[in-house]
Amino acid sequence: MTAQTPATAPADDAPLEVPVLDLSGMRRPDGSFDPDFLARLRHAAHHVGFFQIVDYGAAPGQVDDLFRVTAEFFARPEAEKLALHNQDSPHWRGYSAVAAERTQGRPDSREQLDFSPDRAPVPAERIGEGEEYWHLQGPNRWPADMPELERSAMAWTALMDRVGEDLLKALCVAIGLEEDHFAEAFDGDRAWMAKLAHYVGGVAEAGTQGVGLHADYGFITLLLQDEVGGLEVRPHGQDAWLPVEPIPGALVVNLGEMLEVATDGYLMATIHRVQSPPEGVGRYSVPFFYSPRLDAVIEQVELSAELAADARGASDDPVNPMLASFGSNMLKGFVRAHPKVTERFHPELLGR
Repeated sequence: MTAQTPATAPADDAPLEVPVLDLSGMRRPDGSFDPDFLARLRHAAHHVGFFQIVDYGAAPGQVDDLFRVTAEFFARPEAEKLALHNQDSPHWRGYSAVAAERTQGRPDSREQLDFSPDRAPVPAERIGEGEEYWHLQGPNRWPADMPELERSAMAWTALMDRVGEDLLKALCVAIGLEEDHFAEAFDGDRAWMAKLAHYVGGVAEAGTQGVGLHADYGFITLLLQDEVGGLEVRPHGQDAWLPVEPIPGALVVNLGEMLEVATDGYLMATIHRVQSPPEGVGRYSVPFFYSPRLDAVIEQVELSAELAADARGASDDPVNPMLASFGSNMLKGFVRAHPKVTERFHPELLGR
């Protein structure tokens, strides 16, 4: 499909907010992208890096069922959850307890279950230097006596994978590329990642940090959040934190470091954080990270002169460099977030 030129968008100097887009209006009846939708999408992706989408194709009751079974899992006795401990997985899969994951070196006040495509591990002897990201591939860890959890979670990721694919195509067209510009990187075994998360209030060790400030390392994050709230974003050049107000059933969308690198900062991996809920209150969310193959290397795209003039350059943080290799960027994130897993199974990766 030929790339299209976006129509008018909100004024660049308009007050920043997290916009809401209706995904049912993304394409016109003939299948082409709607120019007004593309204009709003480009404005949100360039100026805020976050937006919410509604009418994205969830089945009736699917969101409620997913939240219900997620809450049932986290309500289980600690010993049953720890039987799925990610510290027993060389692939960083499974359950991690409250304050076990760290962001910016500090513990997060959430417990979670990490999962990805369920595939056979890559034998260590086949992993060469610079290809250590293959350690991320492996089996998931689910409670054997709770099959509904796996069914609901994997059905959700199948939907999110389709939504992510559609959004990436729209983003490409919105910035003047062919819609299939990144198709090769996503052809084959995509390495998406997802988690079921439960934020717990009143954790002394974590303080108010539900998740510390960070940017995501993939392409597109699709977050389903409940109505408790706490997610805040800080767009480029802004000092104030902007709350992402919950909309029942909506998806919060933000862009990852791969798109920031590819567009030289025209599209930004916006810094965000989650404030922990009040003591006695739980918050549930299901983030999905739409991602290419582990061995994909993302080259910088050629933008029009107009857009290139507005590119800010990729963030330059020597403590947390952005890498063009998706697998290496993803591995860096897991190594830092779960140091005990890394220390047990891959000590040679510590310090990266």
